[in-house]
Amino acid sequence: MTGRNQTIVSEFLLLGLPIESEHQNLFYVLFLAMYVTTILGNLLILVLICLDPHLHTPMYLFLSNLSFSDLCFSSVTMPKLLQNMQSQDPSIPYAGCLTQMYFFLFFGDLESFLLVAMAYDRYVAICFPLHYTAIMGPRLCLSLLVLSWVLTTFHAMLHTLLMARLHFCEDNVIAHFFCDMSALLKLSCSDTRVNELVIFITGGLILVIPFLLIITSYARIVSSTLKVPSARGIHKAFSTCGSHLTVVSLFYGTVIGLYLCPSANNSTVKETVMAMMYTVVTPMLNPFIYSLRNRDMKGALRRVFWRKKTPFSL
Repeated sequence: MTGRNQTIVSEFLLLGLPIESEHQNLFYVLFLAMYVTTILGNLLILVLICLDPHLHTPMYLFLSNLSFSDLCFSSVTMPKLLQNMQSQDPSIPYAGCLTQMYFFLFFGDLESFLLVAMAYDRYVAICFPLHYTAIMGPRLCLSLLVLSWVLTTFHAMLHTLLMARLHFCEDNVIAHFFCDMSALLKLSCSDTRVNELVIFITGGLILVIPFLLIITSYARIVSSTLKVPSARGIHKAFSTCGSHLTVVSLFYGTVIGLYLCPSANNSTVKETVMAMMYTVVTPMLNPFIYSLRNRDMKGALRRVFWRKKTPFSL
């Protein structure tokens, strides 16, 4: 490590996606459509929850925060990716790279904690319906949200400060479409063992434990539903839990695989595809899985938009 050129790096070059030039425009349109869908879907949820009093409940409080997190999480990486696909200058300043890494970690962690809070909310609602209002009171909901935001702030700041202390040599090409933490560590000519140890320890707290809590919550939901033999109830529970767990597995599976269980056989292309799954696909799917297809949201759409179209109707 010490033999490498100690030139101070002022900017990095994002290598982007491994796409052939003839397919560049096609993938640009695809990613632009996915990003626009993510923005519009999550904005719609935020607008509906704000305007419709029927949605001022604990579940939709968490959903509004998840939508805001998804909107920002996708916006941390996608605009720069789309710009680089149409530009001949894939550079990003050193400070801009650390800033992108901070907000990427912040909103990624926030999503992890919010998914846990939502799973617990559904567990209480289905397994303890008579005590739901008493358990999920305003104080608990606010405490869960504040705890989520505070923990993500400290965790993202910790990794950003640890990254800022490292030195980067003449190799400034990041083999990724954003300033990924693991990709930056590979470029550093400093000792990165402390960073890697912190990633492993905090990763267990931020990723593995929340994932296990979510799985436990949905397992208890299914178990509780099966105790009351109702074909409609069982179908609804499995339909809801199945779709939720698909997105949860997609998000946690790729993140844990990339950061906590990295394989020496993983190619740059494979790692990039896995990163696309949780940075682009998951934020796009969450509005449809958690909100837009349920009855409350459809009712809110009718109340908010049809009411505005017919202000003089009796």
